[in-house]
Amino acid sequence: MLTLLNLLSAVALLIWGTHIVRTGILRVFGSQLRTVLSRNMRRRPLAFLAGIGVTALVQSSNATALLVTSFVAQGLMALAPALAIMLGADVGTALMARVLTLDLSWLSPLLIFLGVIFFLSRRQTRAGQLGRVGIGLGLIILALELIVAAAQPITQAQGIKVLFASLTGDLLLDALVGALFALLSYSSLAAVLLTATLAGAKLISLPVAIGLVIGANIGSGLIALLSTSMQSAAGRRVALGSLLYKVLGLLLIIPLLGPLAHWLDSLELSPQGLVIVFHLLYNSLRCLALLPSVGWMARFCDWLLPDREPGGGIARPRYLDPAALDTPGLALANAVRETLRIGDLIETMLHDLLEVLRGSRPALSKELRRLDDDVDALYSAVKLYLARIDEESLSARERRRWAEILELAVNLEQAGDLIEHMLGKIQDQKTAQRRSFSEHGLEELTELHGRLMANLRLGLAVFVYGDLEGARQLLREKRRFRAQERRLAHAHVGRLYHRNVQSIETSSLHLELIADMKRLNSLFCSSAYVVLEGSDTGALPAGPHEGAEGSMPSSA
Repeated sequence: MLTLLNLLSAVALLIWGTHIVRTGILRVFGSQLRTVLSRNMRRRPLAFLAGIGVTALVQSSNATALLVTSFVAQGLMALAPALAIMLGADVGTALMARVLTLDLSWLSPLLIFLGVIFFLSRRQTRAGQLGRVGIGLGLIILALELIVAAAQPITQAQGIKVLFASLTGDLLLDALVGALFALLSYSSLAAVLLTATLAGAKLISLPVAIGLVIGANIGSGLIALLSTSMQSAAGRRVALGSLLYKVLGLLLIIPLLGPLAHWLDSLELSPQGLVIVFHLLYNSLRCLALLPSVGWMARFCDWLLPDREPGGGIARPRYLDPAALDTPGLALANAVRETLRIGDLIETMLHDLLEVLRGSRPALSKELRRLDDDVDALYSAVKLYLARIDEESLSARERRRWAEILELAVNLEQAGDLIEHMLGKIQDQKTAQRRSFSEHGLEELTELHGRLMANLRLGLAVFVYGDLEGARQLLREKRRFRAQERRLAHAHVGRLYHRNVQSIETSSLHLELIADMKRLNSLFCSSAYVVLEGSDTGALPAGPHEGAEGSMPSSA
């Protein structure tokens, strides 16, 4: 029992070391990897090589699968190049298996020792994260040694010998057992290394070892498919295509198993070496042979997993990829994209509000309230996504950006609620009581609404680019808006003086809408202060923030 526990703990250490390497690499080179993988790689060989390189860096084809599926789900990459990257990832895994089986026992303590020093002393720097990668690599090498050592006593147990003796070379049965190994260890690499150990102990024959290795590949495909089960159909197609390619490899090798085993036996290599060499040759030849078919496989996966027609429910986030949480820069970029999506919804709400105000499309009221529900849902998603980012992994600049995203999300959510409240006022006092604005009153509200829309777009641009001149222009527009708001209020009072009946009937609503638009404008212009306060000059206009009644706190 203790021996089995030692083996399981060694496998767990291998998985943990792989996780540390993956997160460390993503934190240091995450933006570069995202740029490389998210490009539309129309050249399949380039995508194939990118899959090999990225998998060699992150030490896991499953990690590459998570990255690629998230890009496809977000529409950043087509399915065909994504499948080419996944084929390259399979070759990258086989290459790393070959490298990690070399005699690197001296390297493990050195990497762990240096990694701990760099990580603890310079945690928030690039050197500190590279130290984290060193710790992970050291743990991987140590785990491999422990797996081999723990498996030795198991191979001598009589019950284990009988169990594996029942595997007589039936490729399908052996592949099933290999897939179970990979699923239980959550790593095809661990399953391949365990197979090599069993072959070295003469516990299994070479044909059985071949079946176990092929099954381990299929198991890694199943792991990727399970990991993407909660994603959209577009993301799941990548994992499905990768799994189908692994199953195709199994079908293609069935008639070649006997001659292949005979040829491998003729090589002057140890049983462990034969298993590792077969793993590398099998994945390389299989992936190169299937690479030209990625276009066909993409169409087949589209047919198997078609996009569902969008329903009439609440909007769901598109860009909040959980796999990016290990890389703060990528996670913040995702949050920015989703927050801009909220801004687009607010712009649509404002456009619909004007149509309701004019009375041309009263049926839009229901649609406008549904949009506010979408804004609330996306705001909650952004807020929870930001809360899941590890605060300790954020640099000072990233913490400021984190606060800016949250502040804008809060302001936009408040703006959505305010627009819905304005809709209620219009319906209660204008539609229900059969009252309409005067021609001049409606023209003034329309003009103010146009400025409001322009300031919303400018505020979102300032938030994205952090442009100082754009921020100053936004503050100038805010002052112009307030001046126009005062002028329109005075003009309305002048119409009351001249006894304009329509103006008298809608006076309260007219002034309240102007005040609400002023509050909305303050919410939209708040990003200017963030940019100016964060600049080196701190060039804010004299006096306190204008329109403080509309500025929102940077916390939810």
